[in-house]
Amino acid sequence: MAEQERKQKRDAGGSPPEAGQPNPETIKKGKKLKEDLDKLMDEIDEVLEENAEEFVKSYVQRGGE
Repeated sequence: MAEQERKQKRDAGGSPPEAGQPNPETIKKGKKLKEDLDKLMDEIDEVLEENAEEFVKSYVQRGGE
């Protein structure tokens, strides 16, 4: 009986979205996130290039490695 109820609830949810049709809003958000991450990575790269020697000298290893 419980299995029948679960099947009915699943069917009542409506049809799932088309697997082959991407949502345009999701595509826009994905592109925006990619651009933001690229900018962040570029900024990190610039900082590391400028401060690489200082960063290496100030690095403290833990555990005697």
